[in-house]
Amino acid sequence: MVVNIKRFIQWSFLIAVLLGVYVFLEPFFLEEKYIDIRNPDIPPQFHDTRIVFLSDIHHGPYYSRARLGKLVNRVNRLKPDIILLGGDYVHRSSSYIEPCFTELKKLEASLGVFGVLGNHDHWEDGALTGQCMESAGIHLIDNTAYWLEKNGERIKIGGVGDYLEDIQEIEPTIADVKNEDFVVLVTHNPDYAEDIRTDKIDLVFAGHTHGGQVTFLGLWAPLLPSNYGQKYRTGIIEAVDAKVIVSNGIGTITPPVRFFARPQIIVAYLRNMD
Repeated sequence: MVVNIKRFIQWSFLIAVLLGVYVFLEPFFLEEKYIDIRNPDIPPQFHDTRIVFLSDIHHGPYYSRARLGKLVNRVNRLKPDIILLGGDYVHRSSSYIEPCFTELKKLEASLGVFGVLGNHDHWEDGALTGQCMESAGIHLIDNTAYWLEKNGERIKIGGVGDYLEDIQEIEPTIADVKNEDFVVLVTHNPDYAEDIRTDKIDLVFAGHTHGGQVTFLGLWAPLLPSNYGQKYRTGIIEAVDAKVIVSNGIGTITPPVRFFARPQIIVAYLRNMD
């Protein structure tokens, strides 16, 4: 009995050590998550359009510029048509903002790069972040929107301000669309999806939750920055009036650990159903 207890303690200690090491390694295990978006409102000219969505990069003490550069190269190898950015670009200091967008300026997408601000961006310096985005050729879509055209057909990409630190005006996104138009909305915080009360939004991209960052086997997160429990932790969620894709994000906040919430590049393909 004494031997069995001793062995149990030894194995428990070994497992604890391995888990302690693993949680610091998982933030480096970046995955690509592929999603097909099938919708009759997608024009035939936009069939197979590839959207890459990145969120929560958190460039800073735990996510280096070298890693950010490798991320940009990996995204460009995917040859996206559209790149969407979900906010929270830096962590802990405004000094990271300009270097961050020096790297993000290298992103390549045939139809453009678009992004919103997150709560951390407002905390560090929202005005500077917006200026750096525009200088990097990234369209800031907080409470604004753009029509994208291809061979005579078009879809619309819009965004709203951060749910915690800004206002959310959806009208610029939906004001001039018809029910048969395909409309994509970007919001940093997925909780905003609960406020959408229109059938003109076909797809929402969001981040903010980091997939829980630390979870119990990917099933439940003890700490989640959402007012709706586990609903918007990660994945594809059906809100009241919209389909929402929530990314685990790229970086981390303090502490820089993940457990069964691997960082993600979301790659979404638009599929016309005709």
